[in-house]
Amino acid sequence: MIGDPWTYPVAFAAALIIATATSPAGVSGAVLLLPFQVSVLGTPSPAVTPTNLLFNVVATPGALYRYWRQGQTGGVLTRQLLLGTLPGVIVGSVIRVELLPGPQAMDAIIAVVLIPIGTHLVVRRTAANPSGAAALLPLVPIAAVVGCVGGIYGIGGGSILAPVLIGAGQSPTDVAPATLASTLATSIAGVTTFLVLAGAHSGSVAPDWGIGAALGVGGLIGGYRGARIQPRLPEEAIRRLLGGIVAAIGVRYAYLAARG
Repeated sequence: MIGDPWTYPVAFAAALIIATATSPAGVSGAVLLLPFQVSVLGTPSPAVTPTNLLFNVVATPGALYRYWRQGQTGGVLTRQLLLGTLPGVIVGSVIRVELLPGPQAMDAIIAVVLIPIGTHLVVRRTAANPSGAAALLPLVPIAAVVGCVGGIYGIGGGSILAPVLIGAGQSPTDVAPATLASTLATSIAGVTTFLVLAGAHSGSVAPDWGIGAALGVGGLIGGYRGARIQPRLPEEAIRRLLGGIVAAIGVRYAYLAARG
């Protein structure tokens, strides 16, 4: 694990690189930063979850601002996602503190979440009937489940919602700003919920503000850069590369959870 005085510079650099790579797909990078926090930065559990959400709060406005300047807004899609993710993240945050506080449970959660996401990103093909498939998605219930997972795991949900929506035929141009806007609002709600819960529980429940801020500033710059270069990037190659990384991290944590 990294120790002082390198904790904050390493956190900043990691978030900068990850957000640059993931923001073109509408993913903040939190899905990759949580295992990085656990293994490299040594953020304790369950404080690692709200710290990851704090990263989203600081980081996602960079990409959202750039998408807005490029004329890309989520519109109706953003509103549909928020209707589900906001109540979902509150429920997930309570579950995380009350039922899943230990590190071994966290290893299992990381594996269960990351392996299916990574596999889907690698093997997913463009839908044969894009507009029809997308229209049939029950977006609000899906977003509610994703919000609950986000509250437990410490992600805004873009890493789950983006591949589902793009795989169903939604344009990445619309999906990226919508999922990032949902990530921002959901993360604000999640951090707030954890702060309330911290008042009633002892131990590491509140976010680590220093690490969260260092990660967030790196993600803010990286997210802006990633959004700026999105039109020039091969989306297929980036999606599959990201999927491979996510799945590999998930397999590693499955091994740690099984080893106990």
